Amino acid sequence: MTKKVLILSSSPRRGGNSDTLCDEFMRGAKESGNQVEKIFLKDKHINYCTGCSVCSMYSKPCPQKDDANEIVEKMIAADIIVMVTPVYFYTMSAQMKTLIDRTCARYLEIKDKEFYFIISAAETSIPMMERTIESFRGFLDCLEGPKECGVIYGVGAWKVGEINDKVSMGEAYEIGKKV
Repeated sequence: MTKKVLILSSSPRRGGNSDTLCDEFMRGAKESGNQVEKIFLKDKHINYCTGCSVCSMYSKPCPQKDDANEIVEKMIAADIIVMVTPVYFYTMSAQMKTLIDRTCARYLEIKDKEFYFIISAAETSIPMMERTIESFRGFLDCLEGPKECGVIYGVGAWKVGEINDKVSMGEAYEIGKKV
């Protein structure tokens, strides 16, 4: 069965280590016959949530006119959501957190999805990376029926391209193939 896979790459640099990992995941998912779309958040204009409460108090869509609403629509339509981030100070990038915050108006519609998380960091300790993964899990705790299906830890990669020799490259491809 073909699945709709949405990959959200929050790397601030195209071809960076986390972005390279998501491309490997995407290659595997496509080879398995899935419909895959990658959104490079850097290419999108996503404002911060202003806390205006239009979405919660009046049950209306977010009034901001930027790219967040389009991305949230795609999250709602997807079967699988892959959230990809470089690790900064043991947490996700600002680009990813801003998008998560902007799901506020419609997060209850992002339900019954499979989720994969891909991170890259200079840090070599996987247990230290759990702080970042817990941030993603906090988002999932607010959704209805999410299923965490896999985590790819791209550790020990600081400079662009250092991820290419890591085991996580093969893991990203193989997990992508199995979605």
